[in-house]
Amino acid sequence: MASLLISSAGTPGCAARRGLASMLDRLLDAPDIATFARRAAEHLAAEGFAAPAVTVCIDGRLTAAHPASLSDVDRALVERARTLATGCRDEARGRIAACVSLGGGIGALSLVADGDAQRQDRLAAECEVLAPLALAVSEKTRLTESLHQLERSEQLQAALFAIADMASSDMDLNDMLRELHAIVGRFMYAENFYIALYDESADALRFIYLVDTIDPLIRDADEFIPMSVMERGLTWYLVRDKHPLMGSTADLRQQVSGPLRDIGMDSYDWLGVPILFGDRVRGVLVVQSYVERPRYTLADQALLSYVGSHILTAVDRKLAQEELERRVEERTHALQRSVRVQETLYRIAELSHTADNLDAFYRAIHEIVGEFLDARNFYIATLSEDGESLHFPYYVDQSGRRAQSRKLSNGITEYVIRRGRPWLIDMSDARTVAELRRLEQCGEVSPFGPTCVAWLGVPLMLGERVLGLLAVQSYTPGVGYTDRDRELLTFISYQIANGLERQRAAAELKNAYSDLERRVSERTRQLSEQIAVREQMEARLKHEVLHDSLTGLPNRAYLRDKLERALARRDREPGYRFAVLFMDLDRFKVINDSVGHLVGDALLKEVAQRFARCVRHGQDTVARLGGDEFAILMELDGNEGALRMAQRVIAALNEPVRVAGKELYTGVSVGIALSAPHYSTPEDLLRDADIAMYRAKAAGRHRFELFDETLHEQALQLLDLESDLRRAVARREFVPYFQPIVRLRDASVAGYEALMRWKHPERGVLAPGAFLHVAEASGAMEAIDWQIFEHALRLARELLEPGQYVNLNFSPRHFRAPELDARFLELVAASGLRPGQVRIEVTEGALLENPEQAGRIFDRLGAHGVLVALDDFGTGYSSLSYLHRFRLHTVKIDRSFVGDLRPEQEGGSDAIVRAILALSQAQGLEVVAEGIETEAQRRALLALGCTLGQGYLFARPQSFADLRRAAREAGTPS
Repeated sequence: MASLLISSAGTPGCAARRGLASMLDRLLDAPDIATFARRAAEHLAAEGFAAPAVTVCIDGRLTAAHPASLSDVDRALVERARTLATGCRDEARGRIAACVSLGGGIGALSLVADGDAQRQDRLAAECEVLAPLALAVSEKTRLTESLHQLERSEQLQAALFAIADMASSDMDLNDMLRELHAIVGRFMYAENFYIALYDESADALRFIYLVDTIDPLIRDADEFIPMSVMERGLTWYLVRDKHPLMGSTADLRQQVSGPLRDIGMDSYDWLGVPILFGDRVRGVLVVQSYVERPRYTLADQALLSYVGSHILTAVDRKLAQEELERRVEERTHALQRSVRVQETLYRIAELSHTADNLDAFYRAIHEIVGEFLDARNFYIATLSEDGESLHFPYYVDQSGRRAQSRKLSNGITEYVIRRGRPWLIDMSDARTVAELRRLEQCGEVSPFGPTCVAWLGVPLMLGERVLGLLAVQSYTPGVGYTDRDRELLTFISYQIANGLERQRAAAELKNAYSDLERRVSERTRQLSEQIAVREQMEARLKHEVLHDSLTGLPNRAYLRDKLERALARRDREPGYRFAVLFMDLDRFKVINDSVGHLVGDALLKEVAQRFARCVRHGQDTVARLGGDEFAILMELDGNEGALRMAQRVIAALNEPVRVAGKELYTGVSVGIALSAPHYSTPEDLLRDADIAMYRAKAAGRHRFELFDETLHEQALQLLDLESDLRRAVARREFVPYFQPIVRLRDASVAGYEALMRWKHPERGVLAPGAFLHVAEASGAMEAIDWQIFEHALRLARELLEPGQYVNLNFSPRHFRAPELDARFLELVAASGLRPGQVRIEVTEGALLENPEQAGRIFDRLGAHGVLVALDDFGTGYSSLSYLHRFRLHTVKIDRSFVGDLRPEQEGGSDAIVRAILALSQAQGLEVVAEGIETEAQRRALLALGCTLGQGYLFARPQSFADLRRAAREAGTPS
């Protein structure tokens, strides 16, 4: 005990007590028993014991030791001291040991140090003092671990309660899955996590939730993926073997029951558990890590299995709940539709008795049909009494056409009447079009109108007799009819036929049994009523003709009439001024395609109301011209009024539009045309406002532009250029120019790149920059490319020398066609060239637009010997990933990196070019540098290790004739 009361330096007792307190605090403050052993050894060293060693045994096993690796001598001394439960020493090596029990059979503390018999008593005293401290630290550690386990159990219990609550809540499934992901993340690393449900009857997996920060693989949450597609993958083994898998990829290969197929990207650590109900697998849960971190443990595995069964139960309940809600909703809609149909039948039956005349009856029928489907174009045809003629008592068509009575012929209407069965024609359906063409060739029907995209005709049957036909048709792409529409129209057609027959019978009885006076009086009254009805119908039709049926706004015809009046007033009053604002919604097609036409129509209604609130009542007119186009005619005091109106219209769409529970964002581009003396027709004003609107779209959208003559001239130039392009394709005015790809060491030609040129009859030879944007916008680009391909391959047969090749540039649009490789290989074969003499160049845009299809095409071309070069490399944000993902042969360094290369100085591009060369060589890729214009650039590239290049330093692009002429002048074969 003296060593604890007096320091080694002989300091008086007060300082010794302070040292003792500090030592006790430091030892008791140890977070665990291992730290205690290290600090105890440090204390012994401070007390003058040389080479001290400390061991703590708990429950018969070595819990902590310092140093961690004991010598054989120290280990033997510890065992002897523990056996003797007292001190012992090794006189030969000068080591002493002391051991004290921690009490209650819990364990023992052993100390070892250099010393003799005199220091052994002192070491035993130190052991007596340190033993209760070791026991206290051990107990504190045990209690802390127990507390942590209790806290973790409480967290787990709370998580299970949360999972159960979510399953019975009204939370959306996707929101619930995200919450489940967060719950798993509280207990283990789960940044990358997915849940898959297994359908035993279909032997397929559905990945209802997948979050992966690295792997780009995407799974549709509603798609069932057959197990055959995932065969021998890790998820497949989880389902088939029915036991968890955990560890690195190498570890996992040892755990599965067969060969392992890599699906997706390798991870640093992977843990997956099957969720079993009895002996059946209902799904799997997987977490994985791509970064180096502590690996998953068996505790993590057990926890994931335990929580997983609760998660899957919650998911099943939520899916069952959503399925029940969906079925209830479908059943409700079906019942509502049935009620509506039943009410419609009653209305038709009532109409057959109450309608004053057939015209009113037809009109009412038209309105009834329009409640169920698109009936903007609607007609009723009836057979004459002798069955030889066809009449059209009711005919409404968007185009304004009227149908005339005719003798029966081979029209579509007569064909349906002859068959006595409904017929649905959808011009977007290949089978329907083929059947229609077959009937036309057989003479069964006459050629079908090209403007109609859909037609539905239903015969009006009375028993076995056909009275006529009821038909609807659509001229608007995307607006058609379904089999359900056909069934509905067929169902109500029987009631219509009965009503029609009753109307005919009633009219005949009325005419047969009325006397002359009554007939005259009745006829007079009927004429008055008919005039009133017709006036109402005319007024209503006039309103409908001049107003948009969807938004209720004035339509194009109404606006045109107002513009004519405004132009006439301007001619009468020279000081009168007005403006036309032409408006087109931004991104409306994206919204319409993504959420459907019904939501799109609702959006148009709301937009129309907002525009109407922007104008002044009585002074301005807002109209819908069609689709998502609107216009405003406004009176002006100054030009600023039109600009303020445009700003109000744009601001009206700053707030989102709520439709069907969705917030939709759209903007508007506005073109303004001010009244001027040279305007004589409404069409001129609308045209110029439209041109200004397109300039606003081109300038970034959600803005306005004021029309000037420069815009008109540009529009005319673009129109002329588009017309010239189409004539040029027909006249085959596009020719290839060839630029050599050379070996930088000696400038010898390795191959050629075929570049597009237009031999314009008036402007001479044009480079692509003069017309490429118009060709792509007009859809003529692909036809031009194939013309260049065919011409270049035919000339290359004479141009190429042994070992040389020709490169052809493919735009991204080509890779939308899955049969691209077959067509191109046929063209190569027809040219007489071997596939190995032909290479294709693609930009990163082709890989971004459709990477899977592009990869398959590259593979098939490569299998036949056609190599692929990646052009403009280094300018895209993800080009490096393509070097190993796609089957590439050549990388072309973009000219932007070559421009500032100097052999004698290190520039910004040197590191980039060096990196590209190193990466390409590692991948076994050929490298070509583009845009070499100086000798200094050539030397710099050679110094960096680049061997191939092209640019004006060696040759400009030349026609085939110029190349042959230059070859003859040089005395070399062409």
